[in-house]
Amino acid sequence: MRIGFIGLGLMGEPMSSNIVRKLENEVLVFDIDSEKVKKMEQLGAVGTSSIKELGQKADVVISMVPKSEHVQSVYKELLEVARENQIFIDMSTIDPKVSSQLAEQVKQKGAIMLDAPVVKSVPAAVSGALGIYVGGDLKTYESIKFILECMGNNIIHLGDNGSGLVMKLCHNTLVSQIQNGVNEMITLSQRSGIPTENFIKAISYGGGQNFYLDGKGSAIMNNNFATAFSVENMHKDVHLTGNLLDELGLNLPGVRVVQGIYDEAVNRGYGKEDFCATIKVVRD
Repeated sequence: MRIGFIGLGLMGEPMSSNIVRKLENEVLVFDIDSEKVKKMEQLGAVGTSSIKELGQKADVVISMVPKSEHVQSVYKELLEVARENQIFIDMSTIDPKVSSQLAEQVKQKGAIMLDAPVVKSVPAAVSGALGIYVGGDLKTYESIKFILECMGNNIIHLGDNGSGLVMKLCHNTLVSQIQNGVNEMITLSQRSGIPTENFIKAISYGGGQNFYLDGKGSAIMNNNFATAFSVENMHKDVHLTGNLLDELGLNLPGVRVVQGIYDEAVNRGYGKEDFCATIKVVRD
């Protein structure tokens, strides 16, 4: 079984690297940046010159790119060479509706597509400890789970195509709301004369303790916004959640609040910084 991986960015490079290291299968790679392809070749991957070439050669094709339009562009080329029984796994975080539409087009070629977005950020991608949410055919998922296990240690199948992406949006938007609560209460405590270090310790004594503050408290305290997961990526995700609310006719005010925070962060030019940089918006 030949495995192909498209997209060697901040997350895609360590994810594909783990597959190369952990499996004996031939791993084909492609990225629009040829230097990233060369770097993967040094690890033992086989570089390809185009998406079509990778699609023609691989039995399982994994993609990890930023947005819906990027996935659509990738699949426009893959669909031209897709063949019966080929398996496609898109691990990008995109609009669930777009993913489901692509899965139907893949099905018409006799192939199968799964959505498998990931949670956690770069350090977990490097260590192979991502969480992975899968939507699509259960038997196909079971047949390729060993590949996903190279990249993640918490993997769950959630239902039909698109369900993995819906869960990813629920997860990330919940994180954004927990984050905003942390940002607001740190700001309140600081204005009231409580040092941030004491705030973090005191929160850990009670029910307010949370994974976000545990992981990002030091970065917030030191104004360290080096990127593990960017503002612009979370901005994309909370707006995808907003689109889903519109489709379902749901009014969830907390989602709209964090959309506004992220809109302001992007407008201020924080898009490339780590998503904990939203504290700067709330402080002001």
